[in-house]
Amino acid sequence: MQETRQNKIARLLQKELSVIFQEQTRAMHGVMVSVTRAKISPDLSICTAYLSIFPSEKGEELLQNIEKSSQQIRFALGQRVRHQLRIVPELRFFIDDSLDYIEHIDELLKK
Repeated sequence: MQETRQNKIARLLQKELSVIFQEQTRAMHGVMVSVTRAKISPDLSICTAYLSIFPSEKGEELLQNIEKSSQQIRFALGQRVRHQLRIVPELRFFIDDSLDYIEHIDELLKK
């Protein structure tokens, strides 16, 4: 039962974080950040979000900027989900490099 609730909250957080990143990156032309997956701890206190950043060359730089502004992102998230969640979880961000890995495998298969 608890796992179902975790999945629902993780989907909600993924959706809302995606909207927040879409609004923030709209001003930066040529950059796209999407949330590929969100996981939440069993006590609902920590949300781990995996980000796909395009172009991948700017990934580390953007991740550092996102981590620096994580408190503002958490506040914006709290404003969006204040009626669904009592406590907004702590946010942790990681780069999801699965698309780069798939692209690398495709290049190797073409050779």
